[in-house]
Amino acid sequence: MQAAPRSERIWTAALVVIGDEILSGRTQDRNIAQLAAWLNVQGIRLAEVRVVADQANAIGEAVNTLRVRNDYLFTTGGIGPTHDDITVDAIAAALDLPVIEHPEARAILEDYYMTRGGVTPARARMARTPEGASLIPNRVSGAPGIRIGNIFIMAGVPHITAGMLDALTGTLEGGQPVVSGTIGCWVGESEVADLLRQAEKAHEGVAIGSYPFFREGRTGANFVVRSPDAAMVATCIADLTAALEAQGHRVIADGI
Repeated sequence: MQAAPRSERIWTAALVVIGDEILSGRTQDRNIAQLAAWLNVQGIRLAEVRVVADQANAIGEAVNTLRVRNDYLFTTGGIGPTHDDITVDAIAAALDLPVIEHPEARAILEDYYMTRGGVTPARARMARTPEGASLIPNRVSGAPGIRIGNIFIMAGVPHITAGMLDALTGTLEGGQPVVSGTIGCWVGESEVADLLRQAEKAHEGVAIGSYPFFREGRTGANFVVRSPDAAMVATCIADLTAALEAQGHRVIADGI
């Protein structure tokens, strides 16, 4: 499939992380960071994330809210073979669609489990999709992800999610990828808040993030400049560096 064309407008995505194990603290989510990084390369911004329990109403409400106000919606978790993997059913109900056994997904599972004990009733659950869905290839563990409209239903296991994202690379329409540059300074961010605000205002289309820290007994901050325009990032960093140095602060390229 050919990559979709780039455009000037800002494309956004949301993520619904599904799972009691995330909310209980038993499992630490790693999909937010990897999805955000992947989306950035596609020219799509991760605009919001919601974490919900394995409850059909909570999943459905999150999906119906976030799919409408974003170009794309991704979900992770709850598409395995066990009884509490209810994501497919919850999303189908939210979209008012029946759940079917997808013939292509069934064939993929039959092939994958041919030498692994065959497709048991539990494993067959991973062939179920909302009616009208297409599949996202899963080169890691066989069971495919699901696409229905602008919704991408993916596994919760990070390395499997990564494989599904790899299969989607270049297939979604997006804008220009955001580039970034970083500088660091041993200064409290409150001391330079006005300077940062002025720098961002003077460079339209640039966003400046301030990330304070306490290290080596000192207070410091890293400043990350982001924009789809690499030249604008470089200009802003140069101007911000000059402004910080004019106040007597030593600036460290690429951050501290």
